Amino acid sequence: MPAPYVIRGSVFLPEAELMWRFSRSSGPGGQHVNTSDSQVELRFDLARTEALPSVWKERALERLAGRMVDGVVTVRASEHRSQWRNRETAAVRLASLLAEATAPPPKPRRPTRIPRGINERRLREKKQRSEVKRGRTGRGWT
Repeated sequence: MPAPYVIRGSVFLPEAELMWRFSRSSGPGGQHVNTSDSQVELRFDLARTEALPSVWKERALERLAGRMVDGVVTVRASEHRSQWRNRETAAVRLASLLAEATAPPPKPRRPTRIPRGINERRLREKKQRSEVKRGRTGRGWT
């Protein structure tokens, strides 16, 4: 892999903790597909890693709970015919998944009140519209 993959800030995916598995991929490639292991499965043991700060690790374990098996996150890539490009894709996908899972929660929304002028204008326009519609009835035509 040419460069370390940044999760966020100065935290990187540790190469030593990545487990790679290769298998034959379906899709385009003709006879080449039958002989090369181009599909990539990248596994990262999130529960045992020391690369992430403890707060990030807890957050990621909580958010990725439905996606993990025994604390291990798995990402697959088989879009490309080349194993190398699939490795790149899988690593980038894992880094972005971890970046999203370790991101701090958004600030809670602070409720705001609707300004009185806006509410009065809305009610005034409703009343005008109702007068227009009432004026369209045939009552009073004798």
